[in-house]
Amino acid sequence: MATTTNLSFAPPSYSRFAATRSQIRNPLFTSPLTLPSSFFLVRNEASLSSSITPVQAFTEEAVDTSDLASSSSKLVLVVGGTGGVGQLLVASLLKRNIRSRLLLRDLDKATKLFGKQDEYSLQVVKGDTRNAEDLDPSMFEGVTHVICTTGTTAFPSKRWNEENTPEKVDWEGVKNLISALPSSVKRVVLVSSVGVTKSNELPWSIMNLFGVLKYKKMGEDFLRDSGLPFTIIRPGRLTDGPYTSYDLNTLLKATAGERRAVVIGQGDKLVGEVSRLVVAEACIQALDIEFTQGKAYEINSVKGDGPGSDPQQWRELFKAAESK
Repeated sequence: MATTTNLSFAPPSYSRFAATRSQIRNPLFTSPLTLPSSFFLVRNEASLSSSITPVQAFTEEAVDTSDLASSSSKLVLVVGGTGGVGQLLVASLLKRNIRSRLLLRDLDKATKLFGKQDEYSLQVVKGDTRNAEDLDPSMFEGVTHVICTTGTTAFPSKRWNEENTPEKVDWEGVKNLISALPSSVKRVVLVSSVGVTKSNELPWSIMNLFGVLKYKKMGEDFLRDSGLPFTIIRPGRLTDGPYTSYDLNTLLKATAGERRAVVIGQGDKLVGEVSRLVVAEACIQALDIEFTQGKAYEINSVKGDGPGSDPQQWRELFKAAESK
């Protein structure tokens, strides 16, 4: 039986835990290689503690839930919920009053990041997608939707310790997760990467030296062949979070800034950057846009006004990508 932690609501308190810059730094390349700014990392930052919670990162802007399926009817399983995208995604789900269940290796991280929440709003189960035996069927009871944002660094780093490699995370972990999901799940949203279909072409072949794009594409293909309803989100280089800072407060205070406008494409043609906030929002919106089922979309964000959390604008953006 899976271990479940229920977090009853109370104001959170935090203390920064020890971490070195080298533990979470992941430059794509080291000297002497130099690449254009449009090149990017495939990664999810380690989730770290601070005096601000991800929930507070969404207090500046009202979330439009008018066109989303009934919040009370959803139970969204989030895998990778303590990463840079994942923690913002979970915070947004909480603000929308959408019930969430987090699948985590370390249960304490949920309390550090999200404070104490009531049992109905947020549940946490302990498990490691790299180990198929960890994925007990009870973890998925009642789950209606799944969002997977797991990832690791493209190049060898300390994050590869304890078999946290692209092969283990992006291939075996995704395969194990998809294999364990019940057929009743209404949608699986998988966060992948741009460039997965071009791993033998420059500059992607450099990024794929240790197989990160190959394994992400294998994970995508396994999901496609699973028979489960899915949407794949392929972000460009992730922004709005420090690559080398261990201060979560810095990440959570970040907004899309001037880069609020969203560009969505298909065919793995986009190259550029995208706000983590935009990726998180795209995942949530895709849950309820019926025509995104069975498709993959690349996503960037650029200067200009964006859709925010407006469901109709997101529908139009996804639809426009299909006509390009």
